[in-house]
Amino acid sequence: MNYIKVQWIHSNPDEPILLYSELDENRWESRKVEVYADGHCSYANHGESTGSTWLGEVPVPTLAEIAADSQFQPVAITKDDFEEVWAQRTC
Repeated sequence: MNYIKVQWIHSNPDEPILLYSELDENRWESRKVEVYADGHCSYANHGESTGSTWLGEVPVPTLAEIAADSQFQPVAITKDDFEEVWAQRTC
């Protein structure tokens, strides 16, 4: 598994500003948490989803491909970092 955090730079309060994803070996999302500017979160996995969050319908691009769009700032994170966010996904 791989884990990423993507900061999305924008001013639309209806869209998340942070996206956390757990990716399998083919870069398909298995779990995702989205955090909004007002602090609320939504999430998705293979069994459930909340809000407007859902797992991607295509594999997630590489960090370099994501970073090619200046509104996104992706970084790799550890499994522990992701698990901490996942544990608090109902924020």
